[in-house]
Amino acid sequence: MNYWLMKSEPSVYSIWDLQREGQTLWDGVRNYQARNYLKAMQVGDRAFFYHSNANPPGIAGLMAILETQVVDPSQFDPASPYYDPKSTREDPRWHTVRVRFVSAFGRLIPLAELRDTFTPEELEVVRRGTRLSVMPVAEGVAKRLLALTGVSTQSPL
Repeated sequence: MNYWLMKSEPSVYSIWDLQREGQTLWDGVRNYQARNYLKAMQVGDRAFFYHSNANPPGIAGLMAILETQVVDPSQFDPASPYYDPKSTREDPRWHTVRVRFVSAFGRLIPLAELRDTFTPEELEVVRRGTRLSVMPVAEGVAKRLLALTGVSTQSPL
């Protein structure tokens, strides 16, 4: 199993939206490196749900990758802010994943605490100026993150 960190603005889509819906398509990613990370995900991988552009920003919960290599439908919708006129149904540029809710943490792990706990080499989200919305998280770092929340790394998440 691999671990990831995926960002969303809570005013757009939050961990509580995912909890209510159970699962969602993680659409609208328009950065090639982030897209490549999405394409590398496997069913069963875990992703930390990071609330960005929030006060404070931080990790709010955990989700599981339910389906991979999904063509992002928003690229074909001219009314969508994620529309890509260069993408075609025959040759789509943007793929994504479907995720399911695993847990909302009892507390947000704020960015300030993440910076105090991890180096930029360990957890890319703490690097100043990092804007990537999807990034890998090493297994050892993931276990340390889960320990901060009180979630057991032994339980079947």
